[in-house]
Amino acid sequence: GYAKAKERAIQELDAIDKMCEKYPDLVGKATTPADAYRLKKQGKRIAFVGMENGYPVGKDLQLLAFYASRGIRYLTLCHSSDNDICDSATDRRNPEDKGLSDFGRQVVAECNRLGVMVDVSHMSDKSFYDVLKVTKAPIIASHSCCRALCDNARNLSDDQIRALARNGGVLQMCFLGSYLKAPKPNPERDKALKELETKYGPRRNIQSIQDEALRAKANQEFRAVMQKYPEERATVKDIVDHIDHIIKIVGVDYAGIGTDFDGGGGVTGCGDVSEMFHVTMEMLRRGYSEKDIQKIWGGNIMRVLQKVIDVAKS
Repeated sequence: GYAKAKERAIQELDAIDKMCEKYPDLVGKATTPADAYRLKKQGKRIAFVGMENGYPVGKDLQLLAFYASRGIRYLTLCHSSDNDICDSATDRRNPEDKGLSDFGRQVVAECNRLGVMVDVSHMSDKSFYDVLKVTKAPIIASHSCCRALCDNARNLSDDQIRALARNGGVLQMCFLGSYLKAPKPNPERDKALKELETKYGPRRNIQSIQDEALRAKANQEFRAVMQKYPEERATVKDIVDHIDHIIKIVGVDYAGIGTDFDGGGGVTGCGDVSEMFHVTMEMLRRGYSEKDIQKIWGGNIMRVLQKVIDVAKS
């Protein structure tokens, strides 16, 4: 598994480099805020590289240094399942939350040394606090929301938001409906989904089904249920409600946006990048200043990245 994950990571890093080489007038890879602002002035798209899930690191810290040399500037320590670095917010096969492992502490220290931002999205609560105990640099939650407004394990509690702010980090809003707004009860849908999970296993594990035909059939049947019993979609107003909440608790310097469009993100009024201006319009309607909007739309994450780089140099 580690070998396959490493192979796929290298393939994706190669693809990003090839994209930038093939379209140099359109896009450039950035590893620092200075790179980003330079590319912006040149009218180009900016390609920052993150790694969502530390699994491709395996148990080899030298691999983390290799990925950093290829441009990785943030590492999400885990994804939907526990790994050798830490426990996940959504993997409850083992109900005990063991938090950050000894190896995970080494990974955080190495990220600090390399100037790579540590991303706590997807992490369990104990893993989150364990990271704060050992990191020497600010952390990020690349795509999470506020638990006080939507009680989902993937979101941060008010206490976590305050702890993240004390650390100097940033919480970036995820445009995923189930993190923004608690769905209304739908017993018929719940029953149908439970029957499918009995048949195929948990929906989040479908992609690991080895039989391609069976995997396609499972995906089709889950989609059919969701089409028959659609959830009420979250809206742009819900996104800005969460931003409002962060600002109310800790201030505007700790709020950002991380859409997760590639992972299921999208709400009514902002389903892809062409509609993101609607978020800005909603902030303007609520009286946000241009300076505050600039911080939320990238200024805060650039501040954190620069601080992480400075810590690595010190």
